[in-house]
Amino acid sequence: MLRAVRGGRVRFLLPVSAPGPSPAPPGPLRLPPQRCLQRRLLQQAAPPASAPPRAVGRWLLACSGAVAGAVVLGGVTRLTESGLSMVDWHLVKEMKPPRTQQEWEAEFQKYQQFPEFKILNHDMTLTEFKFIWYMEYSHRMWGRVVGLAYILPAAYFWRKGWLSRPMKGCVLALCGLVCFQGLLGWYMVKSGLEERPDSYDIPRVSQYRLAAHLGSALVLYSASLWTGLSLLLPRHKLPETHQLLRLRQFAHGTTALIFLTALSGAFVAGLDAGLVYNSFPKMGERWIPDDLLAFSPVLRNIFENPTTVQFDHRILGITSFMAVTALYLFSRKIPLPRRTRMAVTSLLAVACMQVGLGISTLLLYVPTPLAATHQSGSLALLSTALWLMCELRRVPK
Repeated sequence: MLRAVRGGRVRFLLPVSAPGPSPAPPGPLRLPPQRCLQRRLLQQAAPPASAPPRAVGRWLLACSGAVAGAVVLGGVTRLTESGLSMVDWHLVKEMKPPRTQQEWEAEFQKYQQFPEFKILNHDMTLTEFKFIWYMEYSHRMWGRVVGLAYILPAAYFWRKGWLSRPMKGCVLALCGLVCFQGLLGWYMVKSGLEERPDSYDIPRVSQYRLAAHLGSALVLYSASLWTGLSLLLPRHKLPETHQLLRLRQFAHGTTALIFLTALSGAFVAGLDAGLVYNSFPKMGERWIPDDLLAFSPVLRNIFENPTTVQFDHRILGITSFMAVTALYLFSRKIPLPRRTRMAVTSLLAVACMQVGLGISTLLLYVPTPLAATHQSGSLALLSTALWLMCELRRVPK
């Protein structure tokens, strides 16, 4: 920098640089190749913004547990013959139980007008009525809790934007099914309140409606459990071999057989078929009883003949156990991850326990605690089979 003095003024002269090309404008920041590779890998590993969070999976697992509780409580209600004690159905009004003596007597008088009291419980006291009423009341209130457990969190997750488009359809289907389940329950109870002047049998609900009610509950439970496990459990990158494909198909077929066996138990409960032949492995003195096809036409026996219903449930139970055993033995030939191996072993253990519970329940003339445990065992067996299916599911391409 030069300084010049002219006319008493001080001026500063900047040095002029040599002429040359102007500097290029600053370009984008370039990372080293190693940093670029790391950033690219992180972008590929990051889940998409629309992926449902783990909170949704935990919510669905909690919902499946609530449904399992409703199924078990419903079985106890059926075993204690309490399902017909509440003769009205109101979504909100019946949530308040009777409190005063007059309210209880009015409720008891309504019950006395229906066939179960006239034919079976004509000498029942008010204290005994309170027990069966509270059993049915607990089942209905638990059903309402299940409905709220589905609907309220679903609305919250939807509003937060935590549900992807496919998950929205799944959640809507689950909420619709839980509402349908409540209506189907009342439709089932209504069948046991109808007057049948030409019949003197013990009043009971229709076994067809009972099977539909249980079947829809099992579908709701299975769908919730499967979706929750799929969201929470990472997929195994298993080699797609022919043996693995066969194992996966075998697991799917075994799960369907377990579901069918559990559903056949509804016909056993609806017809009290567990009290017909209380011996094992034979039914009485024969392997095949004489009254197996006593009804005409023959197709009626499958769903209405207590002997045939018990026989079918036995065959399905034994076949399910043999299928689980064969699945376990076949899986030993395939290298599987530790978690998948645990699922296969657990399935065999639960199947053995379930067979033992079923035989004990039959030989001891269906005691309520043991029968309720056997019904809970069917849910445990179905749950373990769904877990195994989830472990064996494919990795999306």
